[in-house]
Amino acid sequence: MASRLTLTTPLIIGHRGAALHAPENTLAGIREAARQGATMVEFDATITGDTPPAVILFHDPTLERTTNGHGILDQTPLSTLRQLDAGQGEQIPTLAEAIALVQELGLLANVEIKVAPGRDRETAEAVMATLANHWPKAGVPPLISSFSVEALEIAKAQQPDWPRGYLFHTPPDDWAKTTARLDPATIHFNAARTTEASIEALKTSQKPLISFTVNDPKQALRLFDQGITGVFTDTPQTIIATLDGRGLTP
Repeated sequence: MASRLTLTTPLIIGHRGAALHAPENTLAGIREAARQGATMVEFDATITGDTPPAVILFHDPTLERTTNGHGILDQTPLSTLRQLDAGQGEQIPTLAEAIALVQELGLLANVEIKVAPGRDRETAEAVMATLANHWPKAGVPPLISSFSVEALEIAKAQQPDWPRGYLFHTPPDDWAKTTARLDPATIHFNAARTTEASIEALKTSQKPLISFTVNDPKQALRLFDQGITGVFTDTPQTIIATLDGRGLTP
């Protein structure tokens, strides 16, 4: 059975760090999320083109959107990736560096396994191996999430006591059966693509529900009023200030 997270509602999670305020999936972004008051930070972990692959923080399958590089991420070696500008002079960090920083800052972490196209197993195994090697044994374990059910199955097999987050844009037809099989600690859904009726259905799982990506304070309030546990946001300070104004922060 997956370890149950102790989650305080409302939970504010910095999405890819604090992506409206600092380059996403960078150490600067993680620091900014902490500065803005997020209690948990989310980032994407994926693989490079090395053999065996290194594990880094990155979202896209290609380099163009978030760096000054060009090409396919999982075909590019770490030595080349480390020379790129990931925004405001930031390097692409390794997962090991991100682990060290969240421990230093005292943050909870949601590590999303962002699988390289067609390489679900290889990505998941590399991410889980890096986490096993670098995550402090006595620390609160990370919440492992993914859109890839195969990746979550690997995470469950390798670290059965670590919490997992079942991640999707809209609830698939078999979401209840998959939830029962994966035994996730949380369910993550896309706020822009999920109806109020769907949220009510998800609540029957009795799992904490976390919504992404919520940057509109009014939307956050509606979701919390509907009974979800947390939101992923690019701007933690904006959501926190609104909740403070309503007397909703714990």
